[in-house]
Amino acid sequence: MSRYIWQHPDWTLFRWDPGALLSVISDCRMRQGRLLNQVSSLGLKLGEEAQAEIVVEEAVKTTAIEGENLSRASVRSSVARRLGLPAAGLSVDRQVDGLITVLLDATRNFNEPLTVKRLHGWHAALFPTGYSGMHEIKVGKWRGLEPMRVVSGPVGREAVHFEAPPSEQVGKEVNRFLSWWKVERGKTEGLIRAAIAHFWLVTIHPYEDGNGRIARAITDMAIAQDDRQPFRYYSLSAQIMTDRDDYYRVLERCQKGDGDITEWLSWFLGCFSRAIEGSEKTLSTVLDKARFWNKYAGLTLSNRQRKVVNRLLDAGSGGFEGGLTTRKYVSMTKVSRATAFREIEHLLQLGMIRRRPGGGRSVSYEIFWPD
Repeated sequence: MSRYIWQHPDWTLFRWDPGALLSVISDCRMRQGRLLNQVSSLGLKLGEEAQAEIVVEEAVKTTAIEGENLSRASVRSSVARRLGLPAAGLSVDRQVDGLITVLLDATRNFNEPLTVKRLHGWHAALFPTGYSGMHEIKVGKWRGLEPMRVVSGPVGREAVHFEAPPSEQVGKEVNRFLSWWKVERGKTEGLIRAAIAHFWLVTIHPYEDGNGRIARAITDMAIAQDDRQPFRYYSLSAQIMTDRDDYYRVLERCQKGDGDITEWLSWFLGCFSRAIEGSEKTLSTVLDKARFWNKYAGLTLSNRQRKVVNRLLDAGSGGFEGGLTTRKYVSMTKVSRATAFREIEHLLQLGMIRRRPGGGRSVSYEIFWPD
C-alpha cells in the first residue's frame, strides 16, 4: 500500500477541483491588478526602492522558514549593490550574496530556460562554502544515498512526516519536472502552475539542503513568467513564514495523498492573496520615505547622517527599539562620541528627528514624520 504520493505510478498526473478554486483565483487576480496600479504611481526610482525592500524581505523570510536568521542590514546592502542603489557599505557576506543572486536571477531572467545546470548553479550559490551550518554537504549535485526524511521530535522518538523518493530516482524525477515546466507554460493557469511547481519540487527534494529556498525561487520564476514582470512587489516567503505551521500541515497531507492536490492549491492561492495584501505595508513605507526626503530635499547632510536617518525610516514609526541614542549613532557610523552628539543635534535643529518623550536621564530620539 502506497504511503506517499510519489509511490503511485501516475503521481505527477495531479488532480484538483477547478470549481473549488474559482473564487480564490479571482481574488488573487483582482489584488494583483490593484497592486500593479498602485506600483505604477510610485515612479521609476520609488519602484526600484520598493522592489529592493521586497527582495530584502524575501531573502530574510525564505531563510527564516528553514530556521536560519540573516542580518537584515547585510541583506539590504547586498540587494542595494545588485540593484545599483546606494549601499550601506557593509562587508559582503558570501552566503547572503549568493541568495540574492538566486532570487534576482529567478525573476529578472524568467525567460531563460530552467535546466539542471541552472538548478545546480542556484544550489552552489546558496552554499558557497560547501557547508550548511557545521555540516559539509554535496553542493551543486543531487543528494546522496541516505534516505531524505522530514522529521520532528527528540532523537530516538522522531516522527517521520515525509520521505522523499530514493536518490537513484532524483535525476529522472527532476527531468520529468523540467519537461512539464517547459510544456505547461501558457497552458496551465499561471498561479496554478506556480503552486504545482512548488509542490512538485519539494516533494522530489533533490538536494541535501536548500530545497525549500530553491522551490520558492522557482515559484517566483513561475509568477514572473505569468505576469511578465521581472520584479516582485510582494513577498510570498514572508507570508509562508507567517503561515508556516499550516504550510507544513497542508504539504504533508497532500504528500501522503493519492494525487488530488486541491487542498494544497487552495492554500497556496490564499497565501498568495494574503502576500499581496501584506505588501501594502511595504509600499506604504517606501512612500513615507519618499515624502520625508522630499520635504528635506534641499538640505546638506553627511553620508553618516543619511545612513542613520534611513535606518530610522526603514524601521518605521516606533520600530527602532529604544530610539536613537548617541551610543547607537557611534556604533552605526564609527565616529567619536563628540561627532555623534554634534550630528544628532544638527538633525534635531533641522526638525528631522525629535526627542522621545520620557526616558529620564537617558535621552533618545525618533524620526519626526511630516504630516
